[in-house]
Amino acid sequence: MAETEEEEDSEAWLRLKPVEPLPSQCCGSGCSPCVFDLYYRDLERWETARARNDRSLLSGKQPPESQSCSAKLSPETFLAFHISTMEKVTKDTYLVRFTLPGNSRLGLRPGQHLILRGVVDGLEIQRAYTPISPVTAEGYFDVLIKCYRTGLMSQYVESWRTGDTAFWRGPFGSFLYEPKKYGELLMLAAGTGLAPMVPILQSITDDEDDETFVTLVGCFKTFEGIYLKTFFQEQARFWNVQTFFVLSQCWGLILEPRGC
Repeated sequence: MAETEEEEDSEAWLRLKPVEPLPSQCCGSGCSPCVFDLYYRDLERWETARARNDRSLLSGKQPPESQSCSAKLSPETFLAFHISTMEKVTKDTYLVRFTLPGNSRLGLRPGQHLILRGVVDGLEIQRAYTPISPVTAEGYFDVLIKCYRTGLMSQYVESWRTGDTAFWRGPFGSFLYEPKKYGELLMLAAGTGLAPMVPILQSITDDEDDETFVTLVGCFKTFEGIYLKTFFQEQARFWNVQTFFVLSQCWGLILEPRGC
């Protein structure tokens, strides 16, 4: 009888053991904490609790799988955000807007990003994306997402519809822009790699006291494939901003004249 109770207790402990993440659950962006950091932290806590046979030590072992978007953004916990609009800006790229409660702000600083969680055919995947909306935006945030024909996350994103819910955690990123620290910034980006540049550029032009000179070079295949044309045209009107677009399939260079 005692042996049966011991076996049942052992099985109960095994059911409480943290599950090691799959490689696909790591976005590979060097986030801190990474999903594996959280796993090893929880595993150590579980091992200590089992050695002492004290399940109270497991309290708070794992964060809730997800919470509503009314909760505060957290690097450890995925929060649910509703999709309010989903615009197809090119044949394979979407501009997606997510709602925030009331007039709240997302809370990111220029240079930070979020992690998106998706599930495709039972496989959980995570990828890093940088919101392109102004850091001062209230009630929403925008994300530019390019989809690839064989990409797992792309399959998940293309299944979205207005009103659906997506799960994000963050913020991540320690390479933060500090206003007025540099006299000049050179930004080089290709395709959706422009996304991290957008909030930094906008924070500079929104700040009348920040006279940092910015040169942005964006690389695209064709003129039609350039993202956010209107935004960059408006930014190029500022005296301290100059933008160039290099086209690989049109053998051209587009220069947006600097503002007067």
